[in-house]
Amino acid sequence: MSLPLEICVFNTATAIEAANAGADRIELCENYANGGTTPSYGYLKTTREKISIPVFPMIRPRGGDYYHSEEELEIIRKDILLCKELGFEGVVVGLLKKDGTIDADNTARLTELAYPLDVTFHRAFDRCKDPLQALETIIQCGCTRILTSGQQPKAPDGKVLIKQLVEQADGRIIIMPGSGINSNNIAEMRAYTGAVEFHTSARILIPSLSEYMNPDMPEDFSRDFTNAEEIQKIKKLLS
Repeated sequence: MSLPLEICVFNTATAIEAANAGADRIELCENYANGGTTPSYGYLKTTREKISIPVFPMIRPRGGDYYHSEEELEIIRKDILLCKELGFEGVVVGLLKKDGTIDADNTARLTELAYPLDVTFHRAFDRCKDPLQALETIIQCGCTRILTSGQQPKAPDGKVLIKQLVEQADGRIIIMPGSGINSNNIAEMRAYTGAVEFHTSARILIPSLSEYMNPDMPEDFSRDFTNAEEIQKIKKLLS
């Protein structure tokens, strides 16, 4: 049986391409440069109408740190309710306190609000102070999985911690490695860490279709997309 592969995307066209390439689940985000924020209503609704595999929208009202004000928490709650209304299978959240610990109270409340949707705690986890204690806190909050690169920029560099997290979790929560995962390292990451789900974007840039660019306003109009062949390679290695 093939292990699940989640593909992170930043537009609907990419979500469709990833689903057609064999992705098992989509993490739906906007704003790659900011690490991902909540998709717009139109983006959410259109993707939901065109994608039949599970889709988990990112629920993050802004870039920057992972400490959120009460006004921002109100936005997060409303976005979770919208995702329930639109029929998504899960959401992706991540809250920290100012001291780098998990915001357990609000995470638990959001997980309860999201039920019966799955809740993934995203890579805010990689910014927390004590990952082993944070793991226990997130389990207590009722989250389904943790997306982590092992507190390193790329998951292969954090594989020692990822393995430790998988062992400590002992099936109570899914530890899903992500960031820097590709067809060249997935077999080693699978064997070394014991993880049972993986996350990647297989990200590529494609040229703009625009035929005109103002020469006085030089810009890169390239668009985020995903490499279908790379997704298929990873899926084969996970089977």
